[in-house]
Amino acid sequence: MPHAIQIAATGGPEQMQLVEVEVGAPGPGEIRIRHQACGLNFIDVYHRTGLYPLALPHGLGMEGAGVVEAVGEGVTHLAAGDRAAYAANPPGAYCELRVMPAKNVVRLPEGIAFDTAAAMMLKGLTAQYLLRRVKPVEGLEPGDFVLFHAAAGGVGLIACQWAKALGLQLIGTAGGPAKCALALEHGAAHAIDYTSEDFVARVKAITGGRGVKVVYDSIGKDTFEKSLDCLRPFGLMASFGNASGPVAPVAPGLLGPKGSLYLTRQTLFTHIATREATQAMADDLFAVVQSGAVKIRIDQRYPLADVARAHRDLEARRTTGSSVLTP
Repeated sequence: MPHAIQIAATGGPEQMQLVEVEVGAPGPGEIRIRHQACGLNFIDVYHRTGLYPLALPHGLGMEGAGVVEAVGEGVTHLAAGDRAAYAANPPGAYCELRVMPAKNVVRLPEGIAFDTAAAMMLKGLTAQYLLRRVKPVEGLEPGDFVLFHAAAGGVGLIACQWAKALGLQLIGTAGGPAKCALALEHGAAHAIDYTSEDFVARVKAITGGRGVKVVYDSIGKDTFEKSLDCLRPFGLMASFGNASGPVAPVAPGLLGPKGSLYLTRQTLFTHIATREATQAMADDLFAVVQSGAVKIRIDQRYPLADVARAHRDLEARRTTGSSVLTP
């Protein structure tokens, strides 16, 4: 029988167990896919800890790539034998074989390897919607400054490269000189070591006191308030994660004196709510990767059975770039 990682209770990495599962035929609107690689993302930690609740027991993982074995009634964009990849709900990608909704699964171009796809779908589609769809009221033009936290992470390294391709001046924050060097190597115009520097002061110095048009923040509690101080008038604070914990409630009155700022909380799954939107965003991602403008860096690989170590490394911020699990 195929194996999968499941949790029966929320908590630490030790809650994840490798179990045997029965995988049947796909129903209407579903496919059965055999994974060649699975992605690792911080949202998986949120599910494991219960920050984003799941009905238990439940699988984990939102990103994978492999070969379609069978399709259910009504699925026309995929066929048995297709190479495919996805970022999708419901969680359950940490497995060898699964049945899942077909809506967010797309055909994988021949030029993109399975491990690359598993490392880039959720993170790459996140970078895509942030840079291409989540824009300030005044828009984004070549030469504009944006601030991107966790610039040496999986989403961050993709965003650094993509922002450079769009002509944006991305200011990245990261923890330590090595991670800052990595962000610069991947296209960041500037890098700030938040462990030794005041990122607000550095942002103001870099931008001549004006601030940035957008802050893209996946860190949450530890960076939120200072991020607002990095924005120019009418700037946009785009929160899309909680790596340091959820942001405390915010009084709207705070935004006025700081420059009539805009605040949004984004999630990928709103953007990929339809198959058409998923396909369009994936096409954009595949094109920028196949052009060579964005290269997907896989710095950590773990056997599926070693997923607890993978989570510990991720939570301790010992990882850079993307990580994959191999079934």
